[in-house]
Amino acid sequence: MVISHKGKMFPLGSTVSDAGVNFAVYAPNADKVCLCLFDGFGRCERDRIDMYSHEGGVWSVFVDSLKEGALYGYRADGPYSLSDGHFFNFNKLLLDPYAKDFSGEFTWSERHYCHLPVGEFNTLDNAIDMPKSKVVKAQLYTGTKPNIAWCDTFIYECHVKGATQLHPEIEKNQVGKFSALVQPAFLQHLKSLGVTAIELLPIHAFVSEQFLTTKGLQNYWGYNTLSFFVPHKAYCINGDINEFTTMVRQFHEHDIEVIIDVVYNHTAESGIDGPMLSFKGLNNNGYYRTLNSSESTYINDTGCGNTVNIDDPITLKLIMDSLRYWVEVMGVDGFRFDLATILGRTSEGFTSRHSFFQAILQDPILSSVKLIAEPWDVGPGGYQLGAFPPPWREWNDKYRDVVRRFWRGDGGTLPELAKRIHGSNDLFEHNQRGPLNSINFLTSHDGYSLADWTSFEHKHNEANGENNRDGHSENYSFNCGVEGATNNSEVNNLRIKMQLNALVTLFLSKGVPMIAAGTELNHSQLGNNNAYCQDNEVNWLDWSGQNMTHSLSQSISDLIKLRKQLSVFQHPFFVHADDERFSVEWLNKKMLPMSESDWHDEENKTLMYILADKLKSKAVMVILNADTEHLTISLPTSPFSSSWECMFTSEYAFDAKTLPISFCLTGQSAWVLVSNLEENTND
Repeated sequence: MVISHKGKMFPLGSTVSDAGVNFAVYAPNADKVCLCLFDGFGRCERDRIDMYSHEGGVWSVFVDSLKEGALYGYRADGPYSLSDGHFFNFNKLLLDPYAKDFSGEFTWSERHYCHLPVGEFNTLDNAIDMPKSKVVKAQLYTGTKPNIAWCDTFIYECHVKGATQLHPEIEKNQVGKFSALVQPAFLQHLKSLGVTAIELLPIHAFVSEQFLTTKGLQNYWGYNTLSFFVPHKAYCINGDINEFTTMVRQFHEHDIEVIIDVVYNHTAESGIDGPMLSFKGLNNNGYYRTLNSSESTYINDTGCGNTVNIDDPITLKLIMDSLRYWVEVMGVDGFRFDLATILGRTSEGFTSRHSFFQAILQDPILSSVKLIAEPWDVGPGGYQLGAFPPPWREWNDKYRDVVRRFWRGDGGTLPELAKRIHGSNDLFEHNQRGPLNSINFLTSHDGYSLADWTSFEHKHNEANGENNRDGHSENYSFNCGVEGATNNSEVNNLRIKMQLNALVTLFLSKGVPMIAAGTELNHSQLGNNNAYCQDNEVNWLDWSGQNMTHSLSQSISDLIKLRKQLSVFQHPFFVHADDERFSVEWLNKKMLPMSESDWHDEENKTLMYILADKLKSKAVMVILNADTEHLTISLPTSPFSSSWECMFTSEYAFDAKTLPISFCLTGQSAWVLVSNLEENTND
């Protein structure tokens, strides 16, 4: 016989004590909420216990003698009214929004839907197709965190499964799992590259959309969240969520931070016709944004069917509690927020003074971790690059696009390219942020790989089952003369060279550099620029064969080492004319300061700049030549010494270390030169 009593209304979720387990859930409009306890296999509902109502809409119950590991779910009864946005259906087993672990698998069936069709109440019980929430006794993370400064950060965006699924030096039972990422072979690879932070694509528990599973596809990326607290169980060898924390601890022991990509903008419950899994059956109007209409209509600023209503205080609390949990219990060092504009939206639109941003800023835990915004969504006024408040960093797609266009050979790109290389002061300086607020990248999980950027002029997404209609049509890409894979060595060499050119630009730009996993391996997605549903070799990194032959690993390692030697890239502020220590000078092909006509010459496809540190009497000159023609240039000698040392070039044929004052600048090449100033201006 189960013995229970009222219990406490906070904390929400399940809380273990020596006497038993307290359960608390928020369902303000429910008439009745029941706690459902299951057997150890999650198959039989052995007890159904009425919960007690508290002020403010919280329901609770304390179950005596219940232990950690118990499996449970909720059922909520109340009004069912489309016009009012109330979808209570006692036939649906609901996941605890605060569950820290699950047991069992999610299976798609018509039983998950609240109504079939719209308006017709669905009496089918879905418990058989639902995972069960699992009682966990959370322990605070005890590892030592690296706390790497932004100026020293180099981010490696990575998919848990795809990074190691084909790795020949990792045991078969570990490939594609959290534990594989910290096996010596992969760890050493990251260390040799110079990576300081691994940014994992969504690791919150997620499910594949039904429209994908019916086509035999899966949601590979993971942007379809089922829980804000539970690690994705498919990434655990034995379903043990502690494997995630073990992974984090081992990364920290090697001075690598862990950033996770989080999706707080929408959930897997989709639109009004989507499944009822958790939030929708507890407080639909509170958790999701809806329009005031005769029928409850979801606002879809995410393009995924629903939009999380962060204006609601309990929803805001849920997200804040989730973030703190991942820092304090799971040990992560920061977050990349998918479609982050959603998190700053009120009914009036986006505001940098949203309560979410203020809550983060005043929070002693969250204000000190790495916070990265994807600064856009698909709603009205959704593009907000540069509008986020300190201390947020932002993915800078303007940087990505102009670097791609410049190396593709587009005219008229120099003025914007210079701004992006300089750290995008036009975007970030207005609210007292610096160049390190810009996350600079060439490619990410979304879009072409860097190899495909130089191999395809047209997207090839046929495998996604949408007749190639999905994905962006303009990728600022080129194919070096042949569409797709080729055995032509001249074409392949040019492709590698152009990738190197772009990488030189990335690592010699002010801002925080990020690369997508596989960039260093010349990884191709076969021209698919929206490979979110390809759980196969399209996304899995190939650690053998041609990819390794054309590896860019050593070049990336050399460039990040070079960057770290140059003090100007540790400088947290923009370099302007009145800077006492640093200077930046933009030069034309005659080594004279760029004139207005030079900047706006559509045919000018060469950008050269010198960054000097007067305190250390050191200067670096970067030459980016996207023109196909060779050009003889004379290097400046004053106030520099009479020689420049070539630290890196994408030009294969060049092997000299010290450059002559006059030399041939080859077409489509990038160069990094270093020189000493003749005298220390601070002496």
